[in-house]
Amino acid sequence: MNLDKTSHPDRTGPEELVPSRYAVRVGEIDVLVVSDGVLPLPTKMLGHNADPAARAAWLNDMFLPLDAFDWALNAVVVRSGGQTILIDAGLGLDPELNLPRAGQLTKRLEAAGIDLGSVTDVVLTHMHMDHVGGLLVDGVKDRLRPDLRIHVAAAEVKFWESPDFSQVSMPPGFPDALRATAKQFRKEYESKLRLFDEESEVAPGVVVSRTGGHTPGHSIVRVASGKDRLMFAGDAVFAVGFEHPNWHNGFEHDPEEAARVRARLLRELAETGELLVATHMPFPSVGHVAMDGDVFRWVPVFWDY
Repeated sequence: MNLDKTSHPDRTGPEELVPSRYAVRVGEIDVLVVSDGVLPLPTKMLGHNADPAARAAWLNDMFLPLDAFDWALNAVVVRSGGQTILIDAGLGLDPELNLPRAGQLTKRLEAAGIDLGSVTDVVLTHMHMDHVGGLLVDGVKDRLRPDLRIHVAAAEVKFWESPDFSQVSMPPGFPDALRATAKQFRKEYESKLRLFDEESEVAPGVVVSRTGGHTPGHSIVRVASGKDRLMFAGDAVFAVGFEHPNWHNGFEHDPEEAARVRARLLRELAETGELLVATHMPFPSVGHVAMDGDVFRWVPVFWDY
């Protein structure tokens, strides 16, 4: 697996202190991880079914604060077979929730030399607002191609017609914001949706597969070329999920099924040795999964830059 350094296209504005993108080459396919920023969230969101003392111990072991921390938010751009595919679109803007450090995706795509008009396809792992909101920012839709295809599981679209929040554990305001964003997204982009049931090949070597769990239509994206493999796991995997895959994340609509999906995917990744990228893993979120007995372990790649 070759890890290629990112390009630095000419641009007039000052660069960010830390360029929030990281490039990976998967065989003949280019993959670029782009940070949309961070979401400050209560640490209880990591495992609301966990014993508070166990959760505090994990946070202490990771040198993280006990009350709230910054949750990474990553999207991915894939180039394959002449197509440019954006996997998830970030948070966009929601001033009601006071999340000013997220919603950076558009400007960071521009900084990486990626014009919105070059995107041929968007794949949505699911329709939570931190995955579709970037498409709702003023002016974005006008810059996208008229023939843009947005791939999303049919079960996901159906779910958001009347979403069930009975098993989540979210901060106040989030359920209403999620409902409103999903409804607005459907209204704005209905004609561009390309629905699939279980699996669909978006481009050569790029396959989206429904897992369910986190949401009924939650999906992952597998990228394969030659002997190289990479999985973008969306919200199926979180940093705490390696040691504690049974801890329930606050945004999971079916926590028990989400835990089963998480364990299955981590086991698959440990067996195959392929690369993993996930939405909320610390940027750049590129690494492998190993097993220590019955416990999974995250092994970040050594940066090649």
